[in-house]
Amino acid sequence: MQAAIVRKVLTVAGSDSGGGAGIQADLKTFAAHGVHGMSAITCITAQNTEAVTAIQPIPAEIVREQIRVVVDDIGVDAVKTGMLYSSEIIEAVADELSKTSAPIVVDPVAVAKSGARLLREEAVEALKKRLLPISTVLTPNINEASLLSGLEIETIDDMVEAAERIHLMGAKAVVVKGGHLEGVRNIDVLYYADNVYYFETEKIRTKNTHGTGCTFASAIASNLAKGYKVPKAVRMAQQFVVESIKHGLSVGRGYGPVNPVGRLYRQAARMDALETLREALVMLEKVEGFPTLIPELGSNLVMAAEDAEGLVDVAAVPGRIVKVGSSFKLVSEPWFNASKHVAKAVLTVMKHDPSTRAAVNIRFDDDVLRACDALGFSLSSYDRSKEPEEVKKVEGMSIPWGVEEAVSSAGGVTDVIYHRGDLGKEPMALVFGQDAREVVRKVARIAALLVGEEA
Repeated sequence: MQAAIVRKVLTVAGSDSGGGAGIQADLKTFAAHGVHGMSAITCITAQNTEAVTAIQPIPAEIVREQIRVVVDDIGVDAVKTGMLYSSEIIEAVADELSKTSAPIVVDPVAVAKSGARLLREEAVEALKKRLLPISTVLTPNINEASLLSGLEIETIDDMVEAAERIHLMGAKAVVVKGGHLEGVRNIDVLYYADNVYYFETEKIRTKNTHGTGCTFASAIASNLAKGYKVPKAVRMAQQFVVESIKHGLSVGRGYGPVNPVGRLYRQAARMDALETLREALVMLEKVEGFPTLIPELGSNLVMAAEDAEGLVDVAAVPGRIVKVGSSFKLVSEPWFNASKHVAKAVLTVMKHDPSTRAAVNIRFDDDVLRACDALGFSLSSYDRSKEPEEVKKVEGMSIPWGVEEAVSSAGGVTDVIYHRGDLGKEPMALVFGQDAREVVRKVARIAALLVGEEA
């Protein structure tokens, strides 16, 4: 079997003790892109979400040696530079990186979100003279672009002019990030090969944006390492940053960090939930007597992903599980956002107990109640006839209201929540469990007891 190609990306940057930016953000971004991340640390910072309280530069020769040994043994397919701090470090980095033909993405980190200076004034000229000429892509924000170009930036046209000026200093491509401009949309401007590209995205209102610049530059480097051309690499990186901001972490008292691996973890959690549901549905086929528990409107077995945010994170059977003679069938293959009522019941329960992530609805009568009692299942209920008019008027609110009522009256989440129906409403029970397999095992016990009584 042919070995998989391993793309290798080196970050040359500072360490953020708060874990939100710098080396830490770079390595998370590399991992999320499926490339092998390596690091040459330039500075150790003491910082959190509010401030940078101390900076300790690494000796320039140690920075140089970190780069040299990595390139010599492992090799690089792309490089990203971040906080370089001093002219001595910039000189050492430029010397070593000029020996490689790999694309170099330079994030000219100058000032932290807290206001701390991350690039000495004397190092700005070294950055211009030594690093810009060897950079493949430069990624300044508006303040950094102003510092490098000498142009006050207030408009999109100013961003374009600044990018052109910086390009003339040697950078092959320049992306001026427009996140600091006022407006409901965010526009980044790329100047590359005498062309101007405008990349527009939604502007997300959040304070959890620490590490945005590092993540953006590292994503571009990852994409270049994988063979994408500059415009495509930049566009993909912008979209990646948007997702990272959406999954940002509310930690600390200041600017929380973006989360480069947030989307990856969410996708993994959703696929895990779907796989578990499919296993449970196979188990359900072997449950004798289950068809007798299917209500007239059908059943649905649902499984929510860990930390589910909504119906899109809950796997279920589209069209439900329906009774066919003495058997049953799935109307369609399980997928996400395929259930409203049972899924909403699970999402409501998860607010009280995040470990309870699955449920199935079954018919309810006194026989089912006695079976649940005999099996020692904990029970709670609600009265649909007492549903407030304002709840009835809102589509899809009846189940969340009823589940809240039942949980409140029981003082917690129970194995089974039921109601005895109302005018035009069929009596129903919801069987809950930590996952869909546990739910099926509970239903199997109820069915076995009822089948035994009938026999």
